[in-house]
Amino acid sequence: MTWPKNWPIRPISPPPWARQEPTWRGARPALIASALDKALARPSGNWFVFAASSEVTSARPLGRRVAGRELVAWRDQGGELRIGPGACPHLGAPLCDAAVDGGSLVCRWHGLALGGDAPVLGWRCHPAHDDGVLAWVRLDEVGGEVPLERPVLPERPPRDTSLDAVATVLGRCEPEDVVFNRLDPWHGAWFHPYSFAELRVLDAGDEEFLVEVTFRLAKRVGVPVLARFTCPEPRTVVMHIVEGEGVGSVVETHATPLGVGADGVPRTAVIEATIAHSPRPGFSYARTVAPALRPVMRWAAKRLWRDDIAYAERRYELRSTGRWPG
Repeated sequence: MTWPKNWPIRPISPPPWARQEPTWRGARPALIASALDKALARPSGNWFVFAASSEVTSARPLGRRVAGRELVAWRDQGGELRIGPGACPHLGAPLCDAAVDGGSLVCRWHGLALGGDAPVLGWRCHPAHDDGVLAWVRLDEVGGEVPLERPVLPERPPRDTSLDAVATVLGRCEPEDVVFNRLDPWHGAWFHPYSFAELRVLDAGDEEFLVEVTFRLAKRVGVPVLARFTCPEPRTVVMHIVEGEGVGSVVETHATPLGVGADGVPRTAVIEATIAHSPRPGFSYARTVAPALRPVMRWAAKRLWRDDIAYAERRYELRSTGRWPG
């Protein structure tokens, strides 16, 4: 069979797993560490990813922790994102259990209404931003940087021609361990052979990595692409598909610190947004069945991160005990 040139799916014949080309020489610890240092030095404006936009509704509040702060999020009558401290200023009731009424939070313990523009008993909302895919909160007392009016966002395809899904995985590590993992594309075909094949890092600097890789659909079939990895801010790594099927698609990996657990180990939420795009006419059909596709997209992301969070946790364990070789 002659494979049509315009088909995005290609036959592949990678060698057995143990006989593929080793990548450890390219994955130089000093190079990855330099890229990490560059990322950590970039400004965030004190913005943290809170959750997927779709998780925050006007029906009921959503409680989360970010950097040890108890927070609560909801939407007002106009659908605007609101995020504030998670404890009622009256007697400390959990506002994640509050009712949303008229765009305000009404505490279930004593009926105190919160969420307006004016502070109540010292309680007031934090700056929040909804980019259509992710909900962000600005915590100036945590970040300690010069505040920015909006989060630092990467270039994305237009929302009206793309399909997005957000997956969240929790880990016992710090955000830098997650970022380090994503700045090591060399491990892809070794650590995730079920998803990646024929991976080559074509260009590696401390600002971006250019990677040629085939996304596996089956044992002998895959989709080859060219991907660029960059860090727009210290807790985010972005993969842009720059050539091949799905050009313009983006995978954003955001690492949000949650705080320290009862065991004394920090917790981090990996909140990964996949924003798929394609110029092919058939992609418009995929967007019409988005409710069915989003769970599949989330499953695929979580499958990878079940492995990668172990990688990040291992790095944290070695760093925290003085055994990290880098």
